[in-house]
Amino acid sequence: MGVAPAPSGPTRESERPESERTGPGRAYWLRVARETADDLATDAAAREQAGKAPFDEVSRLREAGLLTLLQPAGFGGGGADWPTAYAVVREIAAADGAIGQLLGCHYFLAWTAWYAGEPSPAAQVERQSTAERWCWGGGLARQEHPLTLTRTRGGGVLNGRQNYATGVLVADRLAVRAVRAETGEPLAVVVDPTHGGVGIDGDADTFGQRLAAGGSVEFDAVPVAADDILGSLAVDEDVLSPRAALVSPVGRLLSVQLRLGMAEGVLAEAREYSRAYSGTSHAPGHSAWPAGSPQDPQALAVYGELTVLTRSASALADQALEAVHGGLARGEDLTHDEYAETSVLVAMAEAAASRAAQESTARALDIIGTRSASSRLGFDRFWRNARTHTLYEPVTHRLRDVGDYFLNGAHPPFVLPV
Repeated sequence: MGVAPAPSGPTRESERPESERTGPGRAYWLRVARETADDLATDAAAREQAGKAPFDEVSRLREAGLLTLLQPAGFGGGGADWPTAYAVVREIAAADGAIGQLLGCHYFLAWTAWYAGEPSPAAQVERQSTAERWCWGGGLARQEHPLTLTRTRGGGVLNGRQNYATGVLVADRLAVRAVRAETGEPLAVVVDPTHGGVGIDGDADTFGQRLAAGGSVEFDAVPVAADDILGSLAVDEDVLSPRAALVSPVGRLLSVQLRLGMAEGVLAEAREYSRAYSGTSHAPGHSAWPAGSPQDPQALAVYGELTVLTRSASALADQALEAVHGGLARGEDLTHDEYAETSVLVAMAEAAASRAAQESTARALDIIGTRSASSRLGFDRFWRNARTHTLYEPVTHRLRDVGDYFLNGAHPPFVLPV
């Protein structure tokens, strides 16, 4: 297991001045998130079916102050912490899974630009991002054909193609992974997508998460200033820092919250439909009650099972969140063993949340019955969104990491989220 060296200078959450970290508070941001989620939910099915790039949705997030949630209050941001950000992503994902993914990716990339960068340029990027309320897109995960950065006197020149990245259709800035042509060292790089050498194509064409603004990006001799080369993403054992490695579980826990939000969202919407439903169609093979009615014993049992499944995954996610937040607070005092335990907890939460999301979004259709096939109701979007996300972020490797840790005590490898 390895990761980039720890950035020099003050980069821990606890090292920010109190005036920069203190914002309106968790209760305020959760209220804003719920109001925004309610707004998104009113036309979620229609927007998803239209499949337009989510410029309007990003404007809603920006106007609510959610894009700058994690930025220091001293810079004009929300001054919130990661537990609050996770709760916000989950709330938004319950209403619209694609926008939840877009927001979670934004948080991760904007935070990584500060966390992984050298103090002075990172602070400048953060100030500008907060002042102009940037929406971030891109991705830092390893890809088969990496982008290359060739050194120049003023920084570098970026070339290559990133086949899929979240948020690129609406992003104000991209954070991408590139390897230095001369040495092969992987780097985190910030790019302005309006540059003439940047070509963005909305060619993802996925059956779900259609509003996550994903697509491919082509970089043709794009100049990159030295201050926009944030830092190394190397995984050299000799420079391993448990504190810096937390960037992985921080990002993967966003995926956990996204999946839980989808599971909770479909169950809440199915419940409201079941309560309001007064039709006369009956479930095949169970004619005593209308399909999905509040009196149907079969529906009650499935609701009970899915509620237990989702609540269990939520409890595991809470344990993982506590470990991640505690690790960030410990900073340089975090040990390799503590990091491994945190990473495994997040992997366990990923697996549980993945099952909860896939089971809930699929079986909710069975509860409602044939009416769930109506495109007007849009229940299918929950399943398509959850399934698409879990295809891009499969849990097979995470389960293997958990098993290897349990059986052999092996530390999980450092893996950045897609």
